[in-house]
Amino acid sequence: MDNNMTFKPADYKNPQPVRWCPGCGDHAILNSLHKAMARLGVPPSQTAVISGIGCSSRLPYYMATYGFHTIHGRAAAIATGFKVARPDMTVWQISGDGDGLAIGGNHFIHAVRRNVDINMLLFNNKIYGLTKGQYSPTSARGFVSKSSPYGTTEDPFIPAELVFGARGNFFARSIDVELATTEEVLVAAATHKGTSVVEVLQNCVIFNNGIHNPITDREVRADRTILLRHGQKMLFGKNNEKGLVRDGFLLKAVTVGEDGYTMDDVLVHDAHTPSNFLHQQLAMMDGKELPLALGVIRDVDAPVYNEEIDAQIADIRGRKGFTSLRDMVLAGNTWTID
Repeated sequence: MDNNMTFKPADYKNPQPVRWCPGCGDHAILNSLHKAMARLGVPPSQTAVISGIGCSSRLPYYMATYGFHTIHGRAAAIATGFKVARPDMTVWQISGDGDGLAIGGNHFIHAVRRNVDINMLLFNNKIYGLTKGQYSPTSARGFVSKSSPYGTTEDPFIPAELVFGARGNFFARSIDVELATTEEVLVAAATHKGTSVVEVLQNCVIFNNGIHNPITDREVRADRTILLRHGQKMLFGKNNEKGLVRDGFLLKAVTVGEDGYTMDDVLVHDAHTPSNFLHQQLAMMDGKELPLALGVIRDVDAPVYNEEIDAQIADIRGRKGFTSLRDMVLAGNTWTID
């Protein structure tokens, strides 16, 4: 954060009209991103927003920062190259569940594995919206869509599971209607060194309206979601009367004060522990038997790809004396062909 400058959300807004459908969850996410950037205090001139293809990927047009609307599924690759070339810039990568996890799936997992210092923001509405309603990699088995009129016959990706499988060090989740939580996790993501992945469950009012209602409706949200904060008890419910406890190797939701469970039994969230065993269990809760986890689930320090590259280049230059690529190419045995 630049202590000599302060910014307002409006400083990050492009004045052109936002062309998303009225009521689309993307509007709320954009609003939260503007607020998070203002809190972080990184100047717009030091910020780049890079996207792929899809409704969510229009977001760079609505930013008063550097932006790049790239090609389908390649946002993570381009964001990686940009960050390695310009490590001084703060890089946000925007993708939907189709763009990021289907054609862009390999780029997604390898950016996470390498731990490039980029902030990956994944909009998950479980549908292809821009291409008019086909099922996506996160659509549930049996989901009926234009491309699966009799229901899908495959199981979906769970983004958190991909992140942990790729040895990710930062994963957070929010929902579009929870603007304050989204802002909070975006600030945490940008503060983290290395790849951060923030999944936001987002509503597509045209092609998948209400897909997240079982957890987002006000009547049930308090009982079916849990906001995790590092160092705090894992409590949820309208009055924080429920908590998560250990049940052997698994997690269990209980009511504090019933069946012999006390506040001492409720787990304390540790987002910084290197072991991802409990983090995976928390991230895989789905809002049914156990509440869906929101907030920062994992935030662990690890070597950063672009910093390691810079250190390697500096070391080799120092030991070999290279001042250019030509020096390096001609450093070995060479010969001339007449």
